[in-house]
Amino acid sequence: MWASVQTEWIERTVRLAGQNTPTRENLHLQIQDFAQALQNVLGEGAYHNLDPILERWASSLTQTDLESSTSDLMRFMGILMTSAFETIKQHLKPPEALTLIEGLLPCFNYANEQLAQHEIEAKTSYISNRLNQVQQRLERLDKSKSDFIAIAAHELKTPLTLVEGYTAMLREGLRQRAALSHDVVILIEGIENGARRLRNIIEDMIDVSLIDNALLSLNLQPTWLNRLFEILDRELRPAIEERHQTFQIHHFPGCDEMIFGDPERLLQAFRNILVNAIKFTPDGGIIEINGRELPGFVEVTIRDTGIGIDPNDQNLIFEKFARIGNVALHSSGKTKFKGGGPGLGLPIAKGIIEAHGGTIWVESKGYDEVRCPGSTFHVLLPKHPPSLEGRAADFLAAIAPSQSLSE
Repeated sequence: MWASVQTEWIERTVRLAGQNTPTRENLHLQIQDFAQALQNVLGEGAYHNLDPILERWASSLTQTDLESSTSDLMRFMGILMTSAFETIKQHLKPPEALTLIEGLLPCFNYANEQLAQHEIEAKTSYISNRLNQVQQRLERLDKSKSDFIAIAAHELKTPLTLVEGYTAMLREGLRQRAALSHDVVILIEGIENGARRLRNIIEDMIDVSLIDNALLSLNLQPTWLNRLFEILDRELRPAIEERHQTFQIHHFPGCDEMIFGDPERLLQAFRNILVNAIKFTPDGGIIEINGRELPGFVEVTIRDTGIGIDPNDQNLIFEKFARIGNVALHSSGKTKFKGGGPGLGLPIAKGIIEAHGGTIWVESKGYDEVRCPGSTFHVLLPKHPPSLEGRAADFLAAIAPSQSLSE
């Protein structure tokens, strides 16, 4: 029965499908091959006879098909099935037509399922390849950025050293000739302050490059957190008093116990967090350090009554050069309210903490410059780095707890 309607079905399908199909080349021959395969399936009941044709069609999917929700191939299969049933009803008597349709329906169902499976596999492979390509481009871009940061930082150090050197020579030369006037002193101090600020930025850029390339080295030694906090208190007190803020350091379990870490790097990390708190806390606000002792760890919390951080930005702030809010609306100065900066302080703090085997995260109810919900930074530090477990205890026990940290 199928043989008697094949020719008419092929002609009808070619007219309906036209060139709007992924099998447009030699369309007539391909439909003819499919018709013969259907004849074999009806005679033998072996659906796998359709597989070679279906696989060949699936391999012809275009990029547009792979990127769209429905491909031309599935629409083409729908045309094949609809055309077949209409041709059968038109040329065969109802009993014969019903019998043939009942035989062909499982064949078309099988073909649809196989094509759908092939299409899913092709789209999965296509998307995976695209993601890999995007990932490789992002990795190359990130490496280029890291290389640029490292090169720029080192290239800037040379002219900066010249500026600092000639400024010192200018100050000394003028001092030897005569007493420096007030105006000259202001000009020289302005140059020195600008050079000092630029050197800090360059050093931050170098630190970011070291962290990105896993080259940050630590000078591990016995360290006491309360002594680091005392140094920071003295160092940041002028800025805090200028902003009329209250800085409180609480004595918490673990703060006066010896841990093993790099005191200079930890000082840098906590300084960056505190400077961030000072900048984003309005005048008259409160900043406090507290914490607790956990098994094998010490948790330090730095809480402020500042403008807070939106939940969507709480991971972003630890990415280098990240800025939240309108970057055009900020004041200058390292500790001025909402003061600008390159956005490297918190990423460096994160890199230092993680290099110690610890972690850092922030909690905040949200961003609000009126209500000032504040933020709390959590720093979790291991008492002993994992690489020193088992051999550090005896060494640390021999060190007097009264040993002072050199500033």
